Amino acid sequence: MTDINGLELISPRAYGERGIPHDQWSELRRSNRLHFCEPPGFDSFYPVVRYEHICEISKQPDLFLSRFGIVLESDEQKITLNKDQSFGEMRSIIGMDPPEHREFRKVASPWFTPRAIHGADAIVKESARNLVGRLVERARGGEGECEFATEIAAAHPLRVLSTILGVPREQEPQILRLTNELFAGDDPDLQREGEDRVQAFDELAKDLFMMFSSIIADRRANPRDDLASLLANGQVNGELMGMMETLGYFLITFSAGHDTTKNALAGGICTLAQNPGEFEKLKRNPELIPSAVEEIVRWTSPVNYMKRVVAKDLDFHDQKLCKGDNLVMFYGSANRDESIFEDPFAFRVDRRPNPHLGFGIGEHFCLGSHLARESQRAMLHELVGRIDSLELAGEPERIQSSFVVGLKKLPLRYRVSQAA
Repeated sequence: MTDINGLELISPRAYGERGIPHDQWSELRRSNRLHFCEPPGFDSFYPVVRYEHICEISKQPDLFLSRFGIVLESDEQKITLNKDQSFGEMRSIIGMDPPEHREFRKVASPWFTPRAIHGADAIVKESARNLVGRLVERARGGEGECEFATEIAAAHPLRVLSTILGVPREQEPQILRLTNELFAGDDPDLQREGEDRVQAFDELAKDLFMMFSSIIADRRANPRDDLASLLANGQVNGELMGMMETLGYFLITFSAGHDTTKNALAGGICTLAQNPGEFEKLKRNPELIPSAVEEIVRWTSPVNYMKRVVAKDLDFHDQKLCKGDNLVMFYGSANRDESIFEDPFAFRVDRRPNPHLGFGIGEHFCLGSHLARESQRAMLHELVGRIDSLELAGEPERIQSSFVVGLKKLPLRYRVSQAA
């Protein structure tokens, strides 16, 4: 095996400059043993790249823990977090273990069922219709250009989540900037400016705290029939959630729900532009849109990884793991696992079966998966019905992030259908 020290697997800069490390993952998947990595500037870890291994670990939350953090932090990030405790005090369900995780998950889970999400259909469809309508209006002579990543892919989930979480429309540009700064804090084009990273991080935390705490106060005083009110007044074991847990719920619902859907949409449309035959297949057979969404999530895997910490010394497939070892589960690798997916490096909108792990599996399966699917289906429905063809109008640019991955720029040229 080639010497893989893990830096290309975990470094945000590597993802921005070189893209997803599929070659390294493919090499690692050929071994049944976990490969130990000691990347410079990061803690040591075992990359978990095989589908079956990720499923096994995810279904044993008592042995593989989330509470020590879900991100493999760089030395620089650890220094920043040690000096600034603003984010450290917030608690979200994504960093909880059972039984606590299950109790907190119950707070929002009724809102995210397929039946409940159906109530948000009008918001989702209106957002997609309006955004694609703007593309149609801008076209001259039947053709137009846009920067799809920001103009459409970011704007669509932003409008949907802002509505259901009670963020006023005039604050949407601010929340977009804040989520970019949170999830792409290592990207020089997106990170918060400041005298140093500690100050920038502190100011980011304060801005998020001010935004969400005002919504929480309003919904506690004037509850409505929306998700914001449900979270603001959520109870665990008969008691109102603490402010840090409530803030954490707002933060993870908005930031995770926005960035993942945005990156799936941008990456999916980029891939459709690069595979015009698949876009044409969707136009001829719009009933394939649900399966196309599943393929886009598999292909893009916006949540690239999750970290787990070994709870005690144990054997894992005849390999000794020690208490405190870091395991990093790479969903993007599992979604290209040759033992599970036929021709995994081919993009097929009609792929069936498609048991991808784009939404995770087990205890921490994505709470917002139904909303994410509905948002993408609505956008594809509008694009397929009103756009005849897509092509790249320039080179896409990737975000410098290894945790939530995707495109920050997608120059796109399109031709509007006569029916539109």
